[in-house]
Amino acid sequence: MVSKAKKDIRTRKEIELLVNTFYARVKADPAIGPLFTTIFKVNWKKHLPVMYDFWENTILYSSSYSGNPMASHKKLHETFPLNDKHFQRWVSLFTATVNELFEGEKATLAKQKAISIATILKTKILYPTPGSHSSADPL
Repeated sequence: MVSKAKKDIRTRKEIELLVNTFYARVKADPAIGPLFTTIFKVNWKKHLPVMYDFWENTILYSSSYSGNPMASHKKLHETFPLNDKHFQRWVSLFTATVNELFEGEKATLAKQKAISIATILKTKILYPTPGSHSSADPL
């Protein structure tokens, strides 16, 4: 059996495929799915387009995103304490999704950015430094 070569991430449509596939997995995941579906009750009609913009900007440098992920995740943490396993699982699902759908320079960049973003969020949320004015930190 000959496997079809995967493409790299090059377009907004491919970003949407990545984000949609990833969040379908997140929603079904027993470890972090309930955070999104039950605890935080994510409004997917609003959240997904924001995530398309975020990842398009992060991977393709589109300048299509403006937001403050740090502030929004800190607010979520105040509602329901996040932990290291939540961040690890998010990265694991994201990386697996990228690996399944894409390969190439942008796919590698997407995985590196996901690890970096999760590490920064986790560090600033779970281990804040005293006196930090972190709610203004964009990321």
